Amino acid sequence: MEKNILFDRIKKYHFEFKHLTVLFVGLILFQFILSFIHKASMHNFFDNTQEWYQRNSAERLANMNTTTIELLYEIVKLREDMGAEERRHIIQFFDMILNQQILHQNIEEICLLVNRGGDIVAIDNGNALFANLIDNSNSAYNSASHKNAIELYRQIYNTISGSEQIINLTTNNKTYHIFVPFVPNGEFAGALYIKNTPDFTFVQREMITSYEETSLIYSALFLLGLLAMYYISTYTVKERDEAQKLLLEEHEQNIKHQIEHQKESMFTKRIYHTHHKAEKIMGFIKEDLRNLSIENIDDIKNRVLKYSNFISRVIYDMKWYEPPLQTVRNPTFRTNINEVIRFIVENIFNRTARKTGSFKIELDLDENMPPVHVNEFVVWEIIEPLIQNSVDHGGDDFLNIKVRTKFDRMTNSTSITIEDDGTGIKPELLETDENGVKKLFLEKVSTKKISHTNSGYGCYIAYELSVQRCGWKIDAENLPSKGCKFTILVPH
Repeated sequence: MEKNILFDRIKKYHFEFKHLTVLFVGLILFQFILSFIHKASMHNFFDNTQEWYQRNSAERLANMNTTTIELLYEIVKLREDMGAEERRHIIQFFDMILNQQILHQNIEEICLLVNRGGDIVAIDNGNALFANLIDNSNSAYNSASHKNAIELYRQIYNTISGSEQIINLTTNNKTYHIFVPFVPNGEFAGALYIKNTPDFTFVQREMITSYEETSLIYSALFLLGLLAMYYISTYTVKERDEAQKLLLEEHEQNIKHQIEHQKESMFTKRIYHTHHKAEKIMGFIKEDLRNLSIENIDDIKNRVLKYSNFISRVIYDMKWYEPPLQTVRNPTFRTNINEVIRFIVENIFNRTARKTGSFKIELDLDENMPPVHVNEFVVWEIIEPLIQNSVDHGGDDFLNIKVRTKFDRMTNSTSITIEDDGTGIKPELLETDENGVKKLFLEKVSTKKISHTNSGYGCYIAYELSVQRCGWKIDAENLPSKGCKFTILVPH
């Protein structure tokens, strides 16, 4: 289970060219470090092995010579009569034991150290050795050539005579001074000294050279394999990235097309909405012109002029998906919201109410409210659909609508409320989306029971203009008794 989770996580990780490059460089560095450590380890192993072999071989050589002299001495001592020829052969044997070792390139010095007359003497030839061991006479010694050996022997004398064990002293980490107890007939008589400086560097050099050649071939093959893997991986990643890039570009183009299509759809919807409002106003204009008389000519002229300006604004908005901000808010605008509300209620809604008798609008307007720097027809486009929403969704019973404005000097803001005693707003439309906007104010949400192609735009445009364009706040709620209320907060 854990392996599957780990494998799934690795599959989800997006490996790129830079990751493979870092991995490749890391493997090469790892290979170099590994080769360096292995080489150092091999050098250390060769050094330790060589040291052990040199010490062991030197001790074995010294021990073998000593044993040979002891055996030869014991054999000769058993002979009672010895001729001159036989004597000469034995001396030659002693010479061979003592001198032929010198021919070995690693043996620098060899002698037998014995006590004579309370002093230590060095014997390094067959005649002297035969005279001292067989004849028990003091023949010519060569102690002057072996001063260092005699001095070392004095230092270890007590130890070697007591233990009768081989003692090996090392100087300069490469020269061995080997003292092998000379014990003929089981009695300690001295020590055979051999100075040996074995040299096996040529063997070590050959082994290291062979190892380095093998390591070089292995590293070359390893790097070649990595290069091949790196090339194949980067080529695959490059192909994948290019395919993903093309896919993303295609996806981006599709999204752009969808956005353009949605914009066109929304703009078409907005045109239909504004056209519907303009058509309604045009109906009022025609009615006013039909009822034109001398007595009402001034009132109708002012009303038709206001209607015409509103239609001009509607036509202007139809040219833009998003009208320029200065046409919405501008310091030159000084709109009295109360006047806009009165005109809308009296000349649009009450004209309808007088015909249908289905609703009544009551105004409670605060005359202390200061003007706002917003185009009066934008204010019209914000308030009119909210009142229309109450009229459309108030239900079958007679509907009472109250429109209030209240200026708060403490907060320097005005609240506009539109409330009715109708059926209220569906609870699901008062829920908020992920952006905290109530669904009632979303573009594609309609409060109408019967779905309509171009419905669900009045509350949306009121929200967009008031919040997004004017910087106001707008909210909607159901009243505890019955009906609903829209609240617009206008900061000054």
